[in-house]
Amino acid sequence: MAIHPMFRSHRERLLTELDRRGAAAVLPTSRAKVRNHDAEYRFRPDSDFWWATGFNEPQSVLVLVPGSGERAARSVLFLRERNRDAEIWSGRRLGVERACAELGVDEAYPIAELWTRLPELLKGSSKLMYRAGSDDERDRELFAVLAKLRGQTRILEAVPLEVFDPAVLLHELRLFKDEHELACMRRAAEFTAKAHIAAMKAARPGCNESEIEALVEYEFRRHGADGPAYGSIVAGGANACILHYVENNCVLREGELLLIDAGAESAFYACDVTRTFPIGGRFNAEQRAVYEIVLDAQLAALAVTKPGVRFDAVHRCALERLVQGLCSLGVLEGPPEKALESESYKRFYMHRTSHWLGLDVHDSGAYVSDGLGRVLEPGMVLTIEPGLYLAPDDETLESRWRGIGIRIEDDVLVTATGAEVLTSAIPKTVADIERICARG
Repeated sequence: MAIHPMFRSHRERLLTELDRRGAAAVLPTSRAKVRNHDAEYRFRPDSDFWWATGFNEPQSVLVLVPGSGERAARSVLFLRERNRDAEIWSGRRLGVERACAELGVDEAYPIAELWTRLPELLKGSSKLMYRAGSDDERDRELFAVLAKLRGQTRILEAVPLEVFDPAVLLHELRLFKDEHELACMRRAAEFTAKAHIAAMKAARPGCNESEIEALVEYEFRRHGADGPAYGSIVAGGANACILHYVENNCVLREGELLLIDAGAESAFYACDVTRTFPIGGRFNAEQRAVYEIVLDAQLAALAVTKPGVRFDAVHRCALERLVQGLCSLGVLEGPPEKALESESYKRFYMHRTSHWLGLDVHDSGAYVSDGLGRVLEPGMVLTIEPGLYLAPDDETLESRWRGIGIRIEDDVLVTATGAEVLTSAIPKTVADIERICARG
C-alpha cells in the first residue's frame, strides 16, 4: 500500500530548496534502542526522516541529490533487505524491491551499500545537509567519505565543501504545517480530548496517579493514537509544582488538585495539553482564585495570537496577567511593574508560555529572527501554557496557598485571520471542569 502523497510533496519541496543551493542531503533515521539487556524500546523514527519519507523502519537513510545540468534531482533510499529469519523474530520489512513503488522514491538499495554508493551520489553537490552528533559511528563514516572526495583533486565535478544543519532549511519547512499534517494533529487532539475528559470523570480520592496515567494512555490507544507523544505527567497535590514530574505513583487526596500534562501522538504528530482540576470535584477558594488567574492569562495570550505578532509577545501578555493576578492576591509584592522588572515572579512562574509543536513535542523552527522574536505566520502551531506553582515549602506564603500547582495548556494554529485552538474540546472553565468531574 503506497504511503500518503503528503510525504512525496514534502520531499519535492525539500529537493527544490536543495537545488537552489546546489546541496545534497543525507537524512538517517534512528537505530533501534536497547531499553535493558536485549530488550528494545518500541521504535520511533527520526522526525526529519519521517517527514520526508513516511517510512517507519530503523537502519534506513534517505539521500536527496539535487539536479545538475541534464541530471534530474532524485531521492535514493537505503534500507534493510528482506530476511525471513529476522522477520520471524522482529517483524516484517518492506524490502528493497518494494521501496520505490510503496514510498515513491526514485531508487532504493540495501543499507549495506550506503558507504560505497554515497561518494558517487554526492559528486556534483557543493554543499551537504546533515545533522552530526547523534551517532558517532555514522558521523565517522560520512566524514571519511567527504574527506576522500575532497582529496580526489582530479574530479571535475563539485564535491561538498560545506556541511550545514537541517535547522537552516528542513526545519523551516517543518515549521509550517500543511493540511495533511494538520489533519494528523487534529486527530491527535481528538484522542487527547477523550483521554483528559475520561481522567476528569475517573479521578477520585484514594486513586493512585498511576491509575490515571494508565487510563489516559489506554484512551489514547483505544481511539487510534500511536500512544503518548511524551512521558505523561500526572501530578496530584504539591507534585504539580514539579514541572516535569513523571513518577506518577502517589495517592490522590481529597481537597487537592490533579495536574495532567499528556498528549496523544497520531502518525507521529504530537498533541500537548495540560489541564488541572479538583480531585474531589470542587475547587476551594484559594485553588479557584489561582486557577482563574492562570485561565485569564491563557485567554489573554490566545487573544493576541495572530499573524504579525511576535512570538515573545504571547509570553509577555500571559506573564503580565499572571503578575497582576498574584499581586492582587497579595502572594506577590506589588506593584506589578516592579515585580516584572525585578523578576520576583520567577518563584511562581519559571518557564516560557509557548513552544512550537509538530512531529516533535518541542518542534523544530527558530524562535528568533534578526535578533527579535519570530513573527507569527499562518501554518505555525504553538502551545500556550501559562502556569503558577506555589511551592509547598515556601514559608514566605500563607499556608493556604502552599502546594498549589496549576497549568493550562492548549495547542494553537496560527491562521490567516487569527488563531484556531486545536484542543478546544477539552474543558477548562471552572464551571465546565466541575460539571465533568461530577459525572464520575
